[in-house]
Amino acid sequence: MTTPIPLGYPGAQPFATASYPGLAGRVVLNTGAGSGIGRAMAHAFARHGARLMLLDIDTAALEQTRTQLHEAFPGVEVDIVQASIADDEAVERACAATEARFGRIDILLNNAGISMNKSSLELTPAEWRRAIDIDLSGVFYCAQAAGKRMQRQGGGVILSTASIWGLSSSANRLAYCAAKAGVVSLTKCLAAEWAQHRIRVNAICPGYTHTALMDDLMARGVIDGAELCGKTPMNRLGCPEEMAEAALYLASDAAAFITGHALVSDGGWLAQGY
Repeated sequence: MTTPIPLGYPGAQPFATASYPGLAGRVVLNTGAGSGIGRAMAHAFARHGARLMLLDIDTAALEQTRTQLHEAFPGVEVDIVQASIADDEAVERACAATEARFGRIDILLNNAGISMNKSSLELTPAEWRRAIDIDLSGVFYCAQAAGKRMQRQGGGVILSTASIWGLSSSANRLAYCAAKAGVVSLTKCLAAEWAQHRIRVNAICPGYTHTALMDDLMARGVIDGAELCGKTPMNRLGCPEEMAEAALYLASDAAAFITGHALVSDGGWLAQGY
């Protein structure tokens, strides 16, 4: 089913963006950069002159993102590394590669993740472990590997993509909700622990966002796009570019006193009380 896109949807027409000159030259490790919100963040940070290491498990998708960035932003410094964030040793190698290529890691964008919709009684141990391994453990592995480098260099920013389902609950989403709630808690714990090292740690909690993954779920009848728009007070889905704008702010010096925060961008979904 095709999602209705009401007038005013930012993906359908230009919308205002803020400018953060201080991000120019910052080194960004961006996981899940091959698609969706991760790709939108890659574009947003490249637009601000950041230097980018893009990480994804899908090499072809990474290459596509890199090509898009070179075409849109001539002269942008960007490299890629293929890895699964569920593999702690691969994550360590990716961080080492980023440090070797650019000399440091200023900003970690923890975007990589999977979605899982399944009855709790039908959820297999293997599926549970996969959701936790990628959506929670992988976020920790990336934060830990980048965080120790940030401590050595005197500071940095870690920003993880959680979800509204990390702050609420839903039937048939047990593993996903548990993992994303863990990301929110992890964010707060690391923020409290690492503030002394000048490392800020925050999260973004997107609501339903119009990505290729959403299109696939709608095509397979897993979710109903029209129903989701109807339940959202703003009567539309979010778009990846809006999540990227939130990331720019939280990663910038404009948010220098913000840490341990989970920023909700959901068009009013949680306020509605679903």
